[in-house]
Amino acid sequence: MTKKTYRLLPALLLAAFFLTGLLAPTAEAHPMSTSAVLLDIGDDSVDGEIQLPLDRLSIAVDRDLTGARVLGADRAFLKSYTAQHISAVGKDGKPWTVELGTGTVTSIDASPHLVYPLELRPPGGEVTDFDLRYDVIVEELLTHKVVVTVRYDFDRGILKTDDAETLGIFDHATKSLTVPADEGSWLRGFASTAALGIEHIGEGADHLLFLLMLLIPAPLVAAGGSWRPAASRRRAIMRVVHVVSAFAVGHSLTLALAATGVIDLPTRPVETLIALSIAVSAIHAIRPLVAHGEVLIAVGFGLIHGLAFASLITDLGLDRGSLVTTLLGFNLGIELTQLLVVALLMPSLLVLARTRFYPAFRIGVAVVGLLFSSSWMLERAALTSTDPFEGVQTWLVGHPVWVATTVACLAAAAHGAGTWTHRSAPER
Repeated sequence: MTKKTYRLLPALLLAAFFLTGLLAPTAEAHPMSTSAVLLDIGDDSVDGEIQLPLDRLSIAVDRDLTGARVLGADRAFLKSYTAQHISAVGKDGKPWTVELGTGTVTSIDASPHLVYPLELRPPGGEVTDFDLRYDVIVEELLTHKVVVTVRYDFDRGILKTDDAETLGIFDHATKSLTVPADEGSWLRGFASTAALGIEHIGEGADHLLFLLMLLIPAPLVAAGGSWRPAASRRRAIMRVVHVVSAFAVGHSLTLALAATGVIDLPTRPVETLIALSIAVSAIHAIRPLVAHGEVLIAVGFGLIHGLAFASLITDLGLDRGSLVTTLLGFNLGIELTQLLVVALLMPSLLVLARTRFYPAFRIGVAVVGLLFSSSWMLERAALTSTDPFEGVQTWLVGHPVWVATTVACLAAAAHGAGTWTHRSAPER
């Protein structure tokens, strides 16, 4: 491959991303499109609450919903729509009575939600295991997810928050969940919150992009204001371990502090800072800001990402029960997904990093990350109303194997062409 081709590679990568963005369908990458169903299991009834974000509800019913319309002209329509998409059936096949209370508009983490009290009553007067069927919003919105949490009050006639569990998730493919009438299972709740953590990272383009920006320079070392290959693969691998560990420590700390109420910050500035963290890490990937800077960036901005993770736990009511189980499960899901990303990409990056191809590849990908993060910052700071790159972001997140395969093919091609750099030669 000629030097001219290497210089043109960043421009070619940008053109490919722009083209993919024009062709791919648009969708929201982050925050997750979620709502919540909270259930309290009693002896003779199940009480609860349904939280419906107005922006997602507007899309589902194809109406421009405002707080005034929800409580005024559209009140009867929305209550009827919601009731038609909720049902409960006992294990004996008999339907339960479903009643919605008066809806109110409540701000949940600075986002308006329509909140309905919910009551489910079995025909026999005694609560047993039952199937809850629910497709509010998810019937129309493929990306939407509904997190269901349950708590129990059998032993003493009072709610015991330590018995709460995350029961499961409704989405476009799953519209029925079995709700047990016995006491909660910590293992079931742990597994559910771990799955939620996996989905949160797997579908969050910004968190994935931040991790990628940290991994790109990880096989390199900073010297004289430029990047050069690490002296050995062992040293490169250790730098990757340090980066991933630093990010895990940072987000785990603030996830625990925020979920327990020690730290409480609104979503908008946190999301804006996350976009800033990507921009800073992209600039560092282009030219080192400081020696070992990716480790410092990982732990520093990992603290900010932890606040975003905690907001999901709080908003969906996952903090009202066994918080230790919730935190451990959610964090495990995050870490497993991050390790999967590392396993998919790092072998190829380690090979590419020792070729003359890598500077162009690194700069090209970093520039794309800088563009994405700048667009996110403008949108999350309310300076723009749309993100022109949503389509390409969603497409890339939805095709991780394709992305990993493409990078692997590039690594194989560079290796086959014999374009190896000298160990001590700095990258330009």
